[in-house]
Amino acid sequence: MKKDLHPSYGFVVFEDTSNGEKFLGKSTKTSKETTTFEGQEYPVIKVATSSTSHPFYTGKSKFVDETGRVDKFKKKYNL
Repeated sequence: MKKDLHPSYGFVVFEDTSNGEKFLGKSTKTSKETTTFEGQEYPVIKVATSSTSHPFYTGKSKFVDETGRVDKFKKKYNL
């Protein structure tokens, strides 16, 4: 197997911006922002939706339009 072919994985904290939940995982992505999780300092990656807030996993239907696509559509077609 070739050396240095695969990226290195490190521990990061994923933070769900919709509900504030945090969980520890491994990722090739890193961040300059850090946070304390269970007494240790880790890079933090902010995500808009995770399994703790997604309607499929929670069973709650919720409409979230973060990018304003519905408003752009209505404005474009004068609705």
